[in-house]
Parts: sequence; C-alpha cells; structure tokens
Amino acid sequence: MWRHDVAADRDRENGMRALKTTFDVLAKTAFLLAMTAGWSAALSSGTSAEVRFGRNVRVGGHDFSHQSFNRKRRAEIYLYDRTPSQSGCVWRADGRGGKVKTCHLRRIR
Repeated sequence: MWRHDVAADRDRENGMRALKTTFDVLAKTAFLLAMTAGWSAALSSGTSAEVRFGRNVRVGGHDFSHQSFNRKRRAEIYLYDRTPSQSGCVWRADGRGGKVKTCHLRRIR
C-alpha cells in the first residue's frame, strides 16, 4: 500500500520558497550593485552634454530656435496657464561661474 507523506511535501515546498526568496534577494542586490557601479562610473567620467535647438523650436508656444545650453549656460523655463507676475526672460549668474536664463512664460495654446 502506498502512503503519501504530506509533511515531506510541505517541507519541500517551504524549502523551494526559501530558495526562490533567497535568489530574488540576491538578484536584486546584484542589480543594485551594478546600477551603483554604472552610475559612479558615469558621474566620474566627466562627460558633458550640450543642447542645441535648431529651426522652429517652440517651448509652450514661444520661439527658442537657434539657442545652445550647456553646463555654463543653462535655462530654466517656467510655463504658466495665466500671465505670470514677472513675465519674460532674464539672464542671471548661477553662483558657480555660469549663467542661467530664467523664463517665466504664459503657455500659448
């Protein structure tokens, strides 16, 4: 007569769950370590980016064609649904040796 051992099955299932959970934790840890190493390598490499707007570039309906921005020349563009109290664009020093073009503009629909 064949007898099914329920306790042994339960132990096997719990052991498999523990292995699966352990594997998930190890996989997530490895992924986080890889991301950290990748970000630290990317940030320490000293790469810089420059954005150059070409023809017919509009932000919120306003013309921003043929302008370049990089680490030293940045732009902060704030769009409002209503007219802002101080509308327009102003160049200001950013305190780190660069300039910031700050624009408070009403969105043109």
